[in-house]
Amino acid sequence: MQNDIQNDIQGTETSPQSNQDNSTPFQTPEEVSVHDAKTDLVIDASSNPEDPVNPLTKPINPTKKYRLKFWPHSKKQWIITSLVVIIIALVGSILAVMDTHHKSTVTYVVNHSKSVVKSNLVASTLTGLPVLPSVNQRPITAVMIENSPQARPQSGLSQAGVVFEALTEGGISRFMALFQNQTPTYVGPVRSARPYFIDWALGFDAPYAHDGGSPQALSDIQSLGVKDLDYLNYPTYFQRISSRQAPHNLYTSIPGLIKLEAQQGWTSSSFTGWVRKSDSPAKNPNATNINFTLSYSTYNVNYTYDAATNSYNRSEGGAPQIDSNTGKQLSPKVVIGMIVPWSQGSLDTSDAYYSVYKDIGSGPAYVFQDGTETTGIWVKNSATGPLDFTTNSGQALKLNAGQTWITALASQSDLSYN
Repeated sequence: MQNDIQNDIQGTETSPQSNQDNSTPFQTPEEVSVHDAKTDLVIDASSNPEDPVNPLTKPINPTKKYRLKFWPHSKKQWIITSLVVIIIALVGSILAVMDTHHKSTVTYVVNHSKSVVKSNLVASTLTGLPVLPSVNQRPITAVMIENSPQARPQSGLSQAGVVFEALTEGGISRFMALFQNQTPTYVGPVRSARPYFIDWALGFDAPYAHDGGSPQALSDIQSLGVKDLDYLNYPTYFQRISSRQAPHNLYTSIPGLIKLEAQQGWTSSSFTGWVRKSDSPAKNPNATNINFTLSYSTYNVNYTYDAATNSYNRSEGGAPQIDSNTGKQLSPKVVIGMIVPWSQGSLDTSDAYYSVYKDIGSGPAYVFQDGTETTGIWVKNSATGPLDFTTNSGQALKLNAGQTWITALASQSDLSYN
């Protein structure tokens, strides 16, 4: 299996020839609309029933002159009849409002080809958001996503439940997105594996989609028993698009990867989710502008608090970061900057140094939510163990339900907020 580090910098990687799996149609960026991704989001889809039709009512011949026996004949009867009709209408309206009030407006979209159905919902283990119980039975799917300027805007980042961000080499950052609640049909560009991303994926028992990797990452995939979804082994579940140049043009589909996972017997993920809570926006926010320094300006990150949605609008390189699938700015509910010791590793063939993160252990974690900052601790005791966030006294930090974005920072000086 080859590594693609040289290609990360020079962009010269090649792809094996393959036939796309026709049972899982793949769509190009031009074919993907804003609402194309299959989702498992809770929506309000209640509707009013049509007015009932009286099956006993027969059409009246307008040319035939006759008077219905029950029709009012005098002014007094007209007044009485009108009052009765008004009372009946008022009572009917009140009952309709009461019936609508008591009906649940929380519904769930099974898929785009079926009508909306009502269901009992549970909290997602990954995000804390309400989902069908069956959603929690899906495997978590981890996908490595490129972040060079040629890869922007990426597809699918806004639809991930959790996103990890860290440097690879040459000061270039990369993402690992975890999918379960939503299953977009278009995700990428897909890039190569790194050891620290593998460790974080293992904490979620997640099958891991990537395109090759560094020598240490490929070794770890073997030794740690990673549920491997390498493009080089399963090319039919990935697609190179013509609108971008290699290596920035490799995309995948979450429904397709779920199908591949099922073939491998990976039908669920066993992990303990983070403790979640309801939104509680601060009356006097103290963290409305957050800055993360990863390397140089192209990869430095800013978050601006949006009180209307109680989330953080993400910008990178001085511009709003947009998801190509939705056309909207990324806006996670929870932003975490965790201080993870970083150093330069070995020199690769493109004269760039691999990043080495000491991701097993513990360190400071700065949690931003509700317009405020809470300082805690991140803890990961082994490669396969979970990543936890605790208070200084060891209690689990409660996170808002919704997308959580986690960035590995080399030192505390790489973070600022006000």
